Amino acid sequence: MAEIANGIAMKVLEQIGSLAYREFCMACGVQKDLTKLECTVSAIKAVLFDAEERQASDQRLRTWLRQLKDVLNDAENVLDEFQYQVLQKEVNKRSRSTCQKVRHFFSGSNPLLFRFEMAHKIKGIRERVDDIDADKNKFNLAQRLEDRKIILLGRRDMTESFVHPQYFIGREDDKEVIIHLLMHQDAGQKCQCNSYSWNWRLIKEILKSAIGSIDENLSVYMLQIHLRELLKDKKFLLVLDDVWNEDHNKWIELKDLLIGGCNGSQIIVTTRNSLVATVMGTTPTYNLDGLSQEDCLSLFVKFAFKEGEEKQYLSLLEIGKDIVKKCKGVPLAVKTLASLLYSKVDEQEWRVVRDNNIWNLEQKDAILPALKLSYNQLPFHLKQCFAYCSLFTKDYKFINHELIQIWMAHGILQATNDENIELEDVGDLYIKELCSRSFFQDVVVEGIGSYTFKMHNVIHDLALLIAKDEFSIVSKKSSIAAKVCHLSFSDSVQEVTTHLEKLRKVRTIIFHTKQPVSLVEACISRFKYLRVLDLRYSSFEELSSSIGTLKYLRLLNLSDNQTIKRLPHSICKLHNLQTLLLARCHNLERLPKSIRNMISLRFFTVTTKHTYLSENGEGCLNSLRYLAIGQCERLKSLFEGMDGCLAFLRTLTVVNCPSLTSLSLGIKDLTSLEFLIIMNCEELSLMEGEDNQHLKLSLRMLKIFNLPKLEVLPQWLQGSANTLKHLEIEKCSNFKALPEWLPRLKSLETLQIINCPQLSSLPQGMQGLIALRELKIRACPNLSRKCRQEDWPQIAHVPKIDLGE
Repeated sequence: MAEIANGIAMKVLEQIGSLAYREFCMACGVQKDLTKLECTVSAIKAVLFDAEERQASDQRLRTWLRQLKDVLNDAENVLDEFQYQVLQKEVNKRSRSTCQKVRHFFSGSNPLLFRFEMAHKIKGIRERVDDIDADKNKFNLAQRLEDRKIILLGRRDMTESFVHPQYFIGREDDKEVIIHLLMHQDAGQKCQCNSYSWNWRLIKEILKSAIGSIDENLSVYMLQIHLRELLKDKKFLLVLDDVWNEDHNKWIELKDLLIGGCNGSQIIVTTRNSLVATVMGTTPTYNLDGLSQEDCLSLFVKFAFKEGEEKQYLSLLEIGKDIVKKCKGVPLAVKTLASLLYSKVDEQEWRVVRDNNIWNLEQKDAILPALKLSYNQLPFHLKQCFAYCSLFTKDYKFINHELIQIWMAHGILQATNDENIELEDVGDLYIKELCSRSFFQDVVVEGIGSYTFKMHNVIHDLALLIAKDEFSIVSKKSSIAAKVCHLSFSDSVQEVTTHLEKLRKVRTIIFHTKQPVSLVEACISRFKYLRVLDLRYSSFEELSSSIGTLKYLRLLNLSDNQTIKRLPHSICKLHNLQTLLLARCHNLERLPKSIRNMISLRFFTVTTKHTYLSENGEGCLNSLRYLAIGQCERLKSLFEGMDGCLAFLRTLTVVNCPSLTSLSLGIKDLTSLEFLIIMNCEELSLMEGEDNQHLKLSLRMLKIFNLPKLEVLPQWLQGSANTLKHLEIEKCSNFKALPEWLPRLKSLETLQIINCPQLSSLPQGMQGLIALRELKIRACPNLSRKCRQEDWPQIAHVPKIDLGE
């Protein structure tokens, strides 16, 4: 609770301190109230670190924090209302409309009434905060600064899903017992072993594992038939890991599908729920005891110290032994706390972990107290970020961009003093920090700048525990507390519409599945303080025009709506909107003409049937950092007449646009562009702007895939000679020659050329690419042959060379 209040307090103080709010003070005559509010919030914020540590054992303090959070949320809403007016003023200024030019600073129909209402709201907030401030004296809270801050230069790299054999520790006796239980008279027959999480796709996943792929449109009945045929007269070993299903009927249904196998087939079920073991078990349950103290200590040492370092810090090792004892043999708890202490050599920091009284607050389960202690060691802003992860189901595959945009929408990413570090970069650093602390795992790199990751189920349980008062995953059977501000719908739940009526200040709505249109419209019309509205997989043809009333909205996700044809003009009133996701909306006819009014838009993905993204040269998205255009089959040109309007764009992705003939973007204006990915654009040659070879660009990565009309690299690429690190050219059937200026790309580290059969040689001077670390040439027979022979001296300095077969 304190971490949430602290985050909101920081946002309120930031808003009050801005130049725009000083102007607001003068216009509304509330400078005195706002100054007093700023001082009081600052004083309260100074004691929140102490309150956060003491709240677990003091119910009165938790109640005070809840009241504080509520009033700060209201303060943020009031200040955001004014921020919207500031943005509206900027939109009017850009529109160059005479009638809008003569409007007053405030855009409301009655400016005097607006001023009066705002002044009244500010005064009310100030009085409520004064009351909260007076009550804080009852708790004797101490003022202190936070001493646990995120390190912007990550302390450890993110781990991959592969587990090195050195981390397999202990359980030798358990292994022998389990193997003995599995051994039968037919043990010599070959068995296939796969592990699956218990979910509705289980049958599909079993079939996919065995036969490679299946028809995704098969009915449940046909899937069952295929599974019976697959297992008939075969011996198998099936492992169902971490099962939570308590429904005996579901287990019987699955078991009936599996009885066609040979005698000796086995099913292993692991679970943390004894009831599940009773429901599913046909033999006595084998209970795994905790890891031995010796094995736990070995595991602890591997994650808390660098190799051999424990011998230099014997006093820390002794404290570590006490910490290991408190973990009660739970490997995840050992690993989590060890990771928390990695690289720390201050004995006091180790004693805090050992002596923290959280161990004695919850003794029902040894895991959550251990992990909650690790959670308590997080900086406040990371605690906030972690809480939002509770809105996603177990085993959810997070995408870094997706989570970062949600965090940004709620204003919990802290800007740095370094102007080169964007909020998106800060979010990425937060994820890496949570990975290094073992809150995230199974990291898989999907592409440059994009990766996925998961939360362990136990970590997810911790997130639910931490966030239970504020966040809720809604299902058909769930109840919703009146104080909930963030909702996630995991099922299609028309039934909950009546339960939503008691909610007043919802800020997040996330639909993970298709929902009734009536529920979507009810959420839009009822919850006016929304910051995040995720309507993915919806199926309405036109979004409700009332979307324009959500003036606080920062993120709107309409992706994967295969039905939507139009966006209402009112959507352009969302001046605060930072993220708009329209990917895979294949029937979307066009974008609204006034999309340029979304002046805060930073992250934009789109699929459309139209031939142009913006007509008649309209459009100026000055705040845009990320633009992804995909599967636009009729698109011919991008943003006609937008010269100078994308100066802050960092990532541009254009994929599956077969009719695209022109980027129509002045390359000279894309001075911030770092990542450019162009794939499957059969009519695009990239020969625009050939007179721009002396530009100063910032491109770090260029990936080109399946551009049949590409014959040579564009001249403007020379503008990134000092920044380009990764160049990939693949499946360009007419690509004939690398330019003679290629060796001038002094920062180039990776060069990949794949399936470009007409390319036969490298340019002279390749040995000048001293930064080049990897050269991959595949399916280019003439080029590969020449590189092995006469061109070899030019590339011999490259550490990693792959010339294919």
